[in-house]
Amino acid sequence: MALEKMCGFNNLPFRRGEPNFEFADMEMQMAKATSNNPYNFMAPPFDNPVMNLNKILAQKNIKLNLAHGTTTLGFKYRGGIVMCADSQTSTSDLRSKKIMELDNCMLGTIAGCAGDCVHWHRVLTSECRLYRLQNGNNSMTITAASKFIHNIVNRFLGMGLSMGLILAGYDPHPDGSKLIYISNEGDRVEGNLFSIGSGSTYALGVLDSGYNWNMSDEEAFFLARRAAYNAINCDPYSGGSISLYHMTENGWKVISIENCQKFNQIQPEYAVPMDVEDDDELMLLE
Repeated sequence: MALEKMCGFNNLPFRRGEPNFEFADMEMQMAKATSNNPYNFMAPPFDNPVMNLNKILAQKNIKLNLAHGTTTLGFKYRGGIVMCADSQTSTSDLRSKKIMELDNCMLGTIAGCAGDCVHWHRVLTSECRLYRLQNGNNSMTITAASKFIHNIVNRFLGMGLSMGLILAGYDPHPDGSKLIYISNEGDRVEGNLFSIGSGSTYALGVLDSGYNWNMSDEEAFFLARRAAYNAINCDPYSGGSISLYHMTENGWKVISIENCQKFNQIQPEYAVPMDVEDDDELMLLE
């Protein structure tokens, strides 16, 4: 394979020639590694890949630095849950979809390495569909889905997994709406407001200053767009279009998917004017 040759694995002693399947355990390992089970991955052909992969790459003078770039956010308020994300990837693709439609009453945002995010998005989506088929068209709860993907992440701690998720949904009463953050470091946190990605710090600056539980729907939509727009302006790895979803106990719906440049022209009636006429009111910090 091209990647194997580039990394020099084909020159290693145990990679020369055809493999010998003389032993039954080797045949079993190969059958397991090449199966269609999405929870099994074929390990690199050397011991302790967590430690030795970096050594091999350094010996071959190969730099394996994955560029990450995105802005995703979500928050709860009295009218439901709002999810918002940009569409630019670290490879400058402006059409990436970062809000996952897992089920009729469940959404999620993805951030991190595209391969990891897409794979586990498909796995979680299939599990939600299987659960619905096996349980009389009843949806998997957001708590169960978050614990499911969290347990998978814990299996691959320290193995290079790069993924951050925000799951949103409604559980049966009395739990109600839930917003849960899951990271590749093994974190699983439930809260009212989250933002992940390279532009998350810029988005959180807007969200922290404008968030209010008693917001109206229009105010919540404007706040989410404003936070994403601020992150796109400040973070070179975020951009493209802004996708906005609204979720209630009846399900989710797409509010808008629009170019981020159009948002600069939106000035709703409740927006606070930022113009200052009197120079004496300006404070310069030196």
